[in-house]
Amino acid sequence: MTDQTYQLLAIGVYMVAMLAIGYFAFKRTSDLDDYMLAGRGLKPGVAALSAGASDMSGWLLMGLPGAIYVSGLIEAWIAIGLTIGAWLNWKFVAPRLRSYTEVSQNAITVPSFFEKRLKDKTHVLRIASSVIVLVFFTFYVSSGMVAAGKFFEGSFGWPYLAGLATVTIVTLTYTLFGGFLGATLTDVAQGLLMLAALVAVPVVALIQTGGISAAAEGIREANPDALNLFAGFGEGNNLVWALGIFSTAAWGLGYFGQPHIIVRFMALRTPQDAKAGRRIGIGWMILTAGGAIATALIGIGYFAGDPAKELTDPETVFLLMSQIFFHPFVAGLVLAAVLAAIMSTVSSQLVVCSSALVEDLYNIVGREATPRKQVMLGRTGVLVVAVVAALLALDQNSTILDLVAFAWAGFGAAFGPLVLLSLYWRKLTATGALAGMLVGAATVFVWGNIPALADSMYEIVPGFILNLVVTVVVSRMTYKPDAVIEEEFALMEHQVSAKAARPEPVAG
Repeated sequence: MTDQTYQLLAIGVYMVAMLAIGYFAFKRTSDLDDYMLAGRGLKPGVAALSAGASDMSGWLLMGLPGAIYVSGLIEAWIAIGLTIGAWLNWKFVAPRLRSYTEVSQNAITVPSFFEKRLKDKTHVLRIASSVIVLVFFTFYVSSGMVAAGKFFEGSFGWPYLAGLATVTIVTLTYTLFGGFLGATLTDVAQGLLMLAALVAVPVVALIQTGGISAAAEGIREANPDALNLFAGFGEGNNLVWALGIFSTAAWGLGYFGQPHIIVRFMALRTPQDAKAGRRIGIGWMILTAGGAIATALIGIGYFAGDPAKELTDPETVFLLMSQIFFHPFVAGLVLAAVLAAIMSTVSSQLVVCSSALVEDLYNIVGREATPRKQVMLGRTGVLVVAVVAALLALDQNSTILDLVAFAWAGFGAAFGPLVLLSLYWRKLTATGALAGMLVGAATVFVWGNIPALADSMYEIVPGFILNLVVTVVVSRMTYKPDAVIEEEFALMEHQVSAKAARPEPVAG
């Protein structure tokens, strides 16, 4: 068999495995709680790997190595910021959100949590949150589909639409029928595949190229600043340099408001499981990000140091290293890891969009639906969002991929401060939350579309800060004591601090 045949065979095995996991989840899904949150029964390891895989997408295997290859270790600040943000998210958000979403009338989505936590009877906050989820995630999903189409086009010479259709159909199938559990279990398999690939490639490449000393020498010859995490400091305006590093690391702020990540916290078995989940999740992040960075650095010495090994596209450094140093079938599994990164993110976002359509827009109008009908509506929501996203992705020259950072900033600035204040401040009000959320989202839209501002600072920073300020000011102006809110807040704090078993929800 040719090398390409081996690689396609490996990808085929991976695709079949994902469909099998989706069928397994389908047989265990009976109501909307199962479909949207897996019945709040995720073990910490499952939640941690699922959160990591759904978060990191193709950026981890292609974008980050490409940036490191071009500029050196200075580009690692984004990975450092993300790792710190993820740790803070698991530490300060996960246990409280797991408890509070069940205490507060069993909220199963982020928009419904805002409404139930703040006792907003107008539904305005919930509807506005749902619209933000749908707008940003539809484009986010579409960007993943575009990446998938280009992946098959670049790796195997397939027509763009054929690659897009293959990934869309497989991802849609296991998400459509398996729901949150299907997306989560496939995320675990995909997360483990990504981990194996990102550890194996640099280790084998390092051995094949002569070890650490030889690799370091080759890297320094090709780019003397490649191993300098503080490259550029002291060569000009240090304040500008520091602001640039802070802006890059500020990606970590986005974690507090990403619905497809924090929904994993809501699905944990107990608040106490967050501690183990944090250790597993951050361990996974450190190993995978470290592997991506190490692969790129080794690639600098291997490719850039030898004109005969010219690398035309820096973002393919990880893929090319795997093809050079591994058997074609194993290299195919590494290619499958790239697909896993893309598909895990898309499936998680589809489920969140579905929940926004069904739980937060359909159900609030007061229509009665059986558990079976609610699950069917959830699957319809997944299908609708996927079709719209696929239509947007038909143009392979689309600039949608540029909106990934924009969408991350949008969620972080619109939802991040609200999540934190909901969990730590009793005096937060629905009016304050709505005002802050709209200001945060608007700031990202305006700031991100003015080049002079966007080049000076990542838009998540001003959006997050303005949201926080407006929310606190307006909440103080509109605060009125509420006995139910006080009771639920106290119960949440008690459950988080206690070594109790599964918490009992408050009726309401």
